[in-house]
Amino acid sequence: MAEAADNQGIGPSPARRWLRRTTSLIFGAPLVAALLITPTAPAAHAAPVAKAPSGSETVKVSLDTIAPSAPVKGDTLTVAGTVTNRGKATVTDATVDLRVGPRLTGRTMIDAAAKRSGYVPGGDPAPVGGTYTVKLPKLRSGISQDFTLSVPVSKLGLGDDGVYQLGVSLSGQTSKARYDHVLGIQRTFLPWQEEERDARTKITYLWPLIAPAHVTAETGADDEQTAVFADDDLAGELAPGGRLEQMVSLGSQLPVTWVIDPDLLASVDAMARGYRVKSGDTTVAGQNQAVAKKWLASLEAAVSDGKVVALPFADPDLAAIAHRGKNVSGTLGHLQTATEAAGSTVQTVLHVTPSTDFAWPVDGAIDPAIVDVATSAGAHKVIARSDSLEESDNLSYTPTAARPIGGGTTAVVSDARLSTAFQGDMSRAGSSTLAVQKFLAHTLALTEQDTDSERSIVVAPQRMPTVAQAHSMASALHALDDGRWTQPLGLVDAAEAKPDADATTSVPGSSHYPKKLRSQELPTQAFQDIKSTQVSLNKFQVILTLPERVVTPFGNAVNRSMSTSWRGRPLEAQQYRDSVRSYLQGLINEVQLISKSDVTLSGRSATIPVTVQNRLLQGVDNLVLRLKSDNATRLKLNDGGAVAEQPIRIAGGHSQSVKFDAAANINGQVQMTAQLYTEDGTPYGEEMTFTVKVSELTPTVLLVIAGGLLLLVLAGIRMYTQRKRAGAVGTDGDDGDEPEHPSDPAPDTGPESREASDSGEKVER
Repeated sequence: MAEAADNQGIGPSPARRWLRRTTSLIFGAPLVAALLITPTAPAAHAAPVAKAPSGSETVKVSLDTIAPSAPVKGDTLTVAGTVTNRGKATVTDATVDLRVGPRLTGRTMIDAAAKRSGYVPGGDPAPVGGTYTVKLPKLRSGISQDFTLSVPVSKLGLGDDGVYQLGVSLSGQTSKARYDHVLGIQRTFLPWQEEERDARTKITYLWPLIAPAHVTAETGADDEQTAVFADDDLAGELAPGGRLEQMVSLGSQLPVTWVIDPDLLASVDAMARGYRVKSGDTTVAGQNQAVAKKWLASLEAAVSDGKVVALPFADPDLAAIAHRGKNVSGTLGHLQTATEAAGSTVQTVLHVTPSTDFAWPVDGAIDPAIVDVATSAGAHKVIARSDSLEESDNLSYTPTAARPIGGGTTAVVSDARLSTAFQGDMSRAGSSTLAVQKFLAHTLALTEQDTDSERSIVVAPQRMPTVAQAHSMASALHALDDGRWTQPLGLVDAAEAKPDADATTSVPGSSHYPKKLRSQELPTQAFQDIKSTQVSLNKFQVILTLPERVVTPFGNAVNRSMSTSWRGRPLEAQQYRDSVRSYLQGLINEVQLISKSDVTLSGRSATIPVTVQNRLLQGVDNLVLRLKSDNATRLKLNDGGAVAEQPIRIAGGHSQSVKFDAAANINGQVQMTAQLYTEDGTPYGEEMTFTVKVSELTPTVLLVIAGGLLLLVLAGIRMYTQRKRAGAVGTDGDDGDEPEHPSDPAPDTGPESREASDSGEKVER
């Protein structure tokens, strides 16, 4: 951000300070030159050889505590820290001194001062000296020594209000340079504002509560649909000392705007109700229900003032959607449902009404496509960052955050310097102290910029601060509690502030989007995977009698698949998408056709049974079972066609045997195909094939017929024999009986009926 580069000024100092400064100018340069040509010893066990620190960087100075961070008249400034000898030689006759000045009159000068390293004779002020020093007789190589300097503010020589450079140096001697010279120095900043200003800067600080996805698409079979977590890591963040517990504890004491991912609330609420955790191929009961309840209670109390902004459910990656996903059908629809779920989730869990009118792209980086996607779901305000919407070089001050960017959309531009002030490792006290002092310096410097009106500045830090980062942010905000040059403001009010007429309103083109951020986006294939899962879900839900038990958990899981939290974790993102898709397919396969072996059809007509199994815990409906004969001439179904259908409705955990009437005309084999369909004609599941063998005369029937024919033959032979004997008797006259008349009935019945069997004959399987 452009600023006027004002000249440096040095505050008033005692005469002895001028004497010391002159002495430093005379002797400093040759001493530094002598140090620069001093040979360095090779580092042990290192190849290639590394140079040991030398000159004014021989001793590392760490500033662990500066209290108060922004002193007022009458205070005593206390600076505590550690000095560490990183050189090879022992330092003797060392003195730790405090150096104050010069006054820095702009944010650009603060940035330049922060980049300086090493002592610069003439550029660094003389030490306060006197009794306000710490003597260290000896500091051996590799040894650290703590120090504390306490100096009344009146002895610091501070003049006009503003930001002063504050330095702590160690001077001493070594065996190679037996004269006092600066061996180490650390610089920071000291804001000096004696009284409350008439025009104060309004500071809006976002306090994000966001976490990676932990909940799977799987739920329990109970009425409450107990949530199943992929792991129990979230409990560690909620427990005392955990990241999210500290964010709530610290934020409850600060004037901040809470920015919350509703998925986090839904996940913790599910934990509080009782949850299960994946363990191999099974699940075990979660053990941190009480931790979740306590965290929710603390958060509800902390946000009772109502300054809450809800992001779309699961914090979808707006940039990835804009660059990789918007052309995949259905993607923008997921963003819409995620936005709709945001407000109701926060209100249900925390009992406050959040603002859902804000979109927050990663790092506030925007381009036209991101803005279009961000506003497509109904948001009218986009949280951007000043290193994305850079100001003109002609603008000499930091403008108000809100500005119109067209189409009824307001860009709320956070300050890049303040928003990135606490990134990096804040676990070391020295790093945290420097970050806090630099943050305070910038807030005072921008307040002092030449402008006639109060401005509204927004700070949007990293999405998931560590515990150490959160503590550093809280320390900086507490240093502003007295409101001497700032006052807090909520994000909603900041977005409604009067825009600065000179601020840029031009959204940068897509070519300006940072390459590093683009490389972290979900690939297009991820959105194709999400689409595939949604298509399968749409087909599945139409057959369910209780579709909400599936639609809600899978819909949430689909939203989590697009989360910003997957940046930098492509493998984990792919595994999560695969797990959602696999679990859905497993449920779909629970409704299936039972395989059949070949069928033998005896007789001209019979019934063919096909079994449908439902192993789900709820009933299925709106299904049709279609059976098809590949040879209708040989085997017809129902009314004489090649295809027959029957509706399917099965209770959970049951099977249904569906019978189709069949009529055979010609013996032989017929291929049959069974397939389930939804009522709109979409195939459901895999088709099943089996063979029907049509055989009108079975071996048993043939045996019966053969037996009958044999009996007829035997009967004929017997009759012939009897008649022959009878004729012989008549000829001889031995028998006086009358001859038998041809019309008399035969002693045996005729052959068996050869008509076809009745229709109701069983099918042999």
